[in-house]
Amino acid sequence: MDQTENKENMEAMEEEQIVVITDDEGNELYFREEMVVPVGKKNFAILAQINLEDCECEDEDCHCHEHEEDEEENVIIARIEFDENGEEVYLAPTDEEFDEVKAAYEKLMEDWDEE
Repeated sequence: MDQTENKENMEAMEEEQIVVITDDEGNELYFREEMVVPVGKKNFAILAQINLEDCECEDEDCHCHEHEEDEEENVIIARIEFDENGEEVYLAPTDEEFDEVKAAYEKLMEDWDEE
C-alpha cells in the first residue's frame, strides 16, 4: 500500500483516535485508542493494533480493522502526555504505572460486567 492510500485510510477513520508508533526498526505501527483509563492525575490509553494494509474498503464506516474474536490482538498501554504545542504524546509507562493501569482496567471491566 502506498502512502496516498495509507493517508486516505487514515482520513476515513478520522472519527477514531488512531495512534502511529514507530518501533525499534523504524516500522510504523498503527493503533486504535480503545479507551482512556485515568490513574491518579495521569491518563493512560489502551491501544489495539490495527493493520491498514489489510483494508480494501473505501467506506468511511470501515470495520475491517476490527479483529475477529479468535484472533489474538496486540494491545499496549501508553501514558498520555502533552508536548509544548499541546499535542498528545504517547509514552511507555513505568512498570509500576503498568501494574496500576492493569488493575484499574480490570476493575472497570468487573464493574461493567456487574451492570
